[in-house]
Amino acid sequence: MSKIIDMWAPIIPTPKIVAHIRNNFPTQMLGYLRIFYHQEITENSIGQFVDNMQGGISVEKYLQILDKAGIDQILITGFDELTSCGKTFSPNHLIAEIAREAPNRFLPFAGADIFQGMKAVREVERYVREEGFKGLSLRPFMIGLPPDDRRYYPFYAKCVELNIPVSVHASANWTEMRHNELAHPRHFDNVACDFPELKLILSHGGYPWILEACLLARKHRNVYLELAAHRPKYLMQIGTGWEPLFAFGNNIIQDRVLFGTGAFLLGRPHSEIVQEFKQLPLRAEVMEKWLYKNALSLWQ
Repeated sequence: MSKIIDMWAPIIPTPKIVAHIRNNFPTQMLGYLRIFYHQEITENSIGQFVDNMQGGISVEKYLQILDKAGIDQILITGFDELTSCGKTFSPNHLIAEIAREAPNRFLPFAGADIFQGMKAVREVERYVREEGFKGLSLRPFMIGLPPDDRRYYPFYAKCVELNIPVSVHASANWTEMRHNELAHPRHFDNVACDFPELKLILSHGGYPWILEACLLARKHRNVYLELAAHRPKYLMQIGTGWEPLFAFGNNIIQDRVLFGTGAFLLGRPHSEIVQEFKQLPLRAEVMEKWLYKNALSLWQ
């Protein structure tokens, strides 16, 4: 097994990214710091928390981390929910700067403020055509609308036209402000029915609705489940709810599962997450699909 594609970093804390986040961390996301970093961070203390990141990491150093983990390519993304949250957490232009430094290693996805309508649609197209972006990322829990709301549809249509995938947050969220139901698989069923050509990535695997997510991947030929931001070593623990993934993922949906680390959230080295993932009880040919081949199919 020689290649790995990480389908969700999602950001690299470079000095510019860290400086931007210091002043643009959305209040709605403070719950993520409590859950993943085990700290009670407030609007007043977010600056100190970011300062403790010590200025960030260079792209060159980050590539060394990827090399150590055996990761060939990694998805990095913009997140833009300016209208709904008042902040742009990860601006596309900073993602573009990172991608330019190693275009063969990064898979840049664009963020989009869907409330900006066609202006934002045209901006996504520009980043794809001019900057080589590979897809679109959307987070319903930050937008405040389920993914089958009509305001997403111009973006889905543009993704089909450009032949790029869309990665949509499809899991419980930790905001304390937006309900989990926003990302329930039932909404993605509607999207896939309306856009059968759309390559739709359910980011974070649809957890905790794993059975429903697996059935969607079985039903719709262009629905994928990406597993980032979950420690692989816990996926096989009885009672966590992941059992359907392995019941179906080793056979009937083996072509629809994508590896991702989410290392920035998990706070674990990429290499450790990769090694945990390789211990999952998958047939060798299925493991290769999950780690690499399935991701390639997104751009075929």
